[in-house]
Order: sequence, then structure tokens, then C-alpha cells
Amino acid sequence: MRLLFLGDVVGRAGRKVVVDRLPGLVETHRFDFVVVNGENAAGGFGITEEIAQDLIDAGADVITLGNHAWDQREALVFIERQPKLLRPVNYPHGTPGRGANLYVARNGARVLVMNVMGRIFMDPLDDPFAAVERELDACPLGEQADAVVIDVHAEASSEKQAMAHFVDGRASLVVGTHTHVPTADHQILAGGTAFQTDAGMCGDYDSVIGLGKDEPINRFTSKIGRARFEPAGGEATLCGVGVEIDDNSGLARSVQPVRLGGRLAQIEPRF
Repeated sequence: MRLLFLGDVVGRAGRKVVVDRLPGLVETHRFDFVVVNGENAAGGFGITEEIAQDLIDAGADVITLGNHAWDQREALVFIERQPKLLRPVNYPHGTPGRGANLYVARNGARVLVMNVMGRIFMDPLDDPFAAVERELDACPLGEQADAVVIDVHAEASSEKQAMAHFVDGRASLVVGTHTHVPTADHQILAGGTAFQTDAGMCGDYDSVIGLGKDEPINRFTSKIGRARFEPAGGEATLCGVGVEIDDNSGLARSVQPVRLGGRLAQIEPRF
């Protein structure tokens, strides 16, 4: 099967490039399943029900979140009725929504998708490694799941890499989100798990991690906030990673970066 993961969608520009490009990507490269991180989709902070539906209509089978999950307060309510929306699995017991779920891909494969948040330089949630272990024990690759995808929403590259090696051979893809810059380390680990430290963002790269440049520069230089952070509105680049997964083992056969539109060097999947 073929799986596509798209990094953090940032603001209107990010939403536009996903809506414009994703349907063609799915058709041209015959992707069976698509995961999109949407935690910055609403003005850079959180997601609304309308935006979530727009991403689903464009071809997203699952939307993952992160530290901005609840910035739009309505998400606390609609996440309960939207099974395609996942918040980090290591939020405390009783948090609305779910952090992992089993889905059926277009080719009939069962895909376990998990969203987990790191703790280094982030809010101190429950142990992400223990949470991932619990979900893998409940729905192991090759038994209940034909493929496993883990979105590690974390600040530290070391934590994302440690998680990938922790589950190597037990997941099809581990991919980092949150830092909004695509890393050049896409690879298949020794046990067969595809990995990239950060998928990058779907947003305008003439920016400071997707935000208009003036206010971040102002805050770095003066330490005084003068305006709200606003997403940059120029032409966006769609960034992510494509994976070809062996139908028998559920492990990766090929992993490739995806970058389309905007300022960055263009890379299309070569499936």
C-alpha cells in the first residue's frame, strides 16, 4: 500500500495548498491512505470543525493535532463526534477525543494511526513512550493492524529519533511534526520502519515557521510583544513524506520526501 503524510498545515495558505494539491497527488500516485497534521490550520493556532471537514473533503483520512489542539475551544466538543480527528494519545485520562484509532484504507488495509506529543521543551504530558507501547500492545502490526503510523509532535529531534528506534520493526512510519522545517534524513531503519525527523509544514516558507516575519523578529530583538502572531499569507509549499508499505509485513519498502509549490525545491514521489 501507499501512504502519504503531510506536515503541519499553517493558516489559510497552508490549507489552500493542501486543498489544491492533495486530490491530484492521491490520484496520480495512487495513495491508499493520507494523514495530515492540522494543529495550526486555523489562523496558525488549532483547528475548527469546518476546516477539519475541508481537509477531509480534500482527501485526508485522518487529521492529527499537537500542542495547539485546544486553541480553538470548539475542538473540545467536535472532536468527540469526529473519529478522523486525533489529539495526542498521552494527554491525561479523561481528555476529550482519542489519541489512536484503527481505520480502513482505500485498498482495504487496516491502518492504526497514533498521535503522540513529546515532553522536551513542551508541556509535560504523560510518558509518550509508555503511551505508544500501550497502543501497540493493544493493536500490534501484523495482527490487528496491517500498517501503523505514528505522528510524534515534538520539539527535540532526539526525542523523535528515540521514539522511532523504540518502535522500529513495530510501525510502518514514524514521522515528526511541530518544528515546521523538513529534515533531510528520510530513511528506513534497521527493523523496517520508515522515519523522518520532521515532515515540515504545509505553509508559506517566506516566514518564521509559517508566521509573518515582523512580529517574531520584533519579539526576538525587543522581548516585547507588539502584535499578535499571524500566519504568512504567500504561496505555500506542501511538505510531507510518502511511504510504500509491504502488504505482507506492514513495514516500509520505500520512503520519499514530498515538496510541492512555493519556495522550496520541488520533490514529487517516485512511486
